[in-house]
Amino acid sequence: MNDTIRLDAGDNVVIATRSLEAGASVEAVRTTGLVPRGHKIATAPIAKGEVVRKYAQAIGYAANDIAPGDHVHTHNVEFRNVEASYEFATDLRPVASVPEDDRDTFMGYRRANGRVGTRNHIAIITSVNCSATAARQIAQAFGPEELADFPNVDGVTAFVHGTGCGIGGDGEGFEALQRVMWGYARHPNHAGVLMVGLGCEMNQIDWLLEAYGIETGPLFHAMNIQDVAGLARTVEVGVEKVRAMLPHANAAVREPCPASKLAVALQCGGSDAWSGITANPALGHACDRLVAQGGTGVLAETPEIYGAEHLLTRRAVDEATGRKLIDLVRWWEDYTARNRGTMDNNPTPGNKKGGLTTILEKSLGAAAKGGTTPLTGVYRYGEPIAKPGFAFMDSPGYDPASVTGQIASGCNLVAFTTGRGSAFGSKPSPCIKIASNSEMHARMRDDMDYDAGAILSQGVPLEQAGEEIYRMLLRVASGEKTKSEAQGLGDYEFVPWQIGATM
Repeated sequence: MNDTIRLDAGDNVVIATRSLEAGASVEAVRTTGLVPRGHKIATAPIAKGEVVRKYAQAIGYAANDIAPGDHVHTHNVEFRNVEASYEFATDLRPVASVPEDDRDTFMGYRRANGRVGTRNHIAIITSVNCSATAARQIAQAFGPEELADFPNVDGVTAFVHGTGCGIGGDGEGFEALQRVMWGYARHPNHAGVLMVGLGCEMNQIDWLLEAYGIETGPLFHAMNIQDVAGLARTVEVGVEKVRAMLPHANAAVREPCPASKLAVALQCGGSDAWSGITANPALGHACDRLVAQGGTGVLAETPEIYGAEHLLTRRAVDEATGRKLIDLVRWWEDYTARNRGTMDNNPTPGNKKGGLTTILEKSLGAAAKGGTTPLTGVYRYGEPIAKPGFAFMDSPGYDPASVTGQIASGCNLVAFTTGRGSAFGSKPSPCIKIASNSEMHARMRDDMDYDAGAILSQGVPLEQAGEEIYRMLLRVASGEKTKSEAQGLGDYEFVPWQIGATM
């Protein structure tokens, strides 16, 4: 491997593939000081105020004069808000759709409404934090011994959260929470659902059932602590209800299903300089393969496409879809401003240590997870994805909140890239962890499912890595356990995004 990587001929920086001492020869210049692995080196003079360019895009502006060979990072690069000129539907690449008879298959759980699950859980969903303890105690009654007679049931999981009351009964926050609850209540990875409330909260279960036309039955129950006569009795009744669901849930069996029934959440966390070079574009290639099969890939984390949204609007199927994305970006600019923050509050200290300098640089790498196919839709947080293909869902960059929304939108798998290493997992949708560099993959072998760092360390072609990730998606969808599932992650990663005032 060379000492540096140049991503585009027009860039004025390159990336160090190993730590370089002062005086190292780099593209006809010499480093003026120590440059850590994954960090940037100027290959041409960059005057104060001029654009620092990587990926053939602006990633920041020189805070002072930068000489050839200088380490380029937070000490000499500043962020500015995006002022992009947007184009719509100018980069629509045709999808090489696979005929239905030739499509790949996986072994999934077919549901009565036509959707397909990759897992078979029973969910205990709370309407409010006041019923969280009851839900957890119900779920804790069903350990390995209790479930041993029900091998087709993946588990009984409590999905609890810290809101549901002290919020307005309308507006963005309330609507987002209701969409999340509906999405989990009707998720194809759930064979059965028990909803547990307190009774007097703002987020009433009855309102949800009425608004979304949900009917109770053998595999769907709802109850309130105040109606059942207290916490202890609620736990007793809840355990009885779940125990009655188990035989019905266990009757579900895996059968061949087309890959078009897969909806994959495209997620990243703990990014580094290699994320946008290895793991993210490799996942993007896998997304393109899935879309060709009629499946769906869902990108999210609106603050983490900031500065790259102009690339996505070019891929929007029409101007209306592209403008929805711009409207989300403008909302986030206002949201951060009124909370006395900036869009550049992200990247995190860990991202910066890994070589990422500004949110613009991080976003350009993060957007690569979405591959190259047309953008077919832009959705609110937790809103059901209505069309197959590549879609975008609004969410924070905070991984648990973002993935919660993607699962609520219907994603039955999660593909999660990371460069720093992230101990994350999700339920009911299994999470595949993709490492951006081989060193971290080796260090966190019990957490990482795939080493995309081999693109650099072993010369694996990016397309081959993407194909291997796509095949892993099919295997996990068919029941192969991920590293995060093996470690029991996912019970505490349900975090609905709280928008608006708590009163």
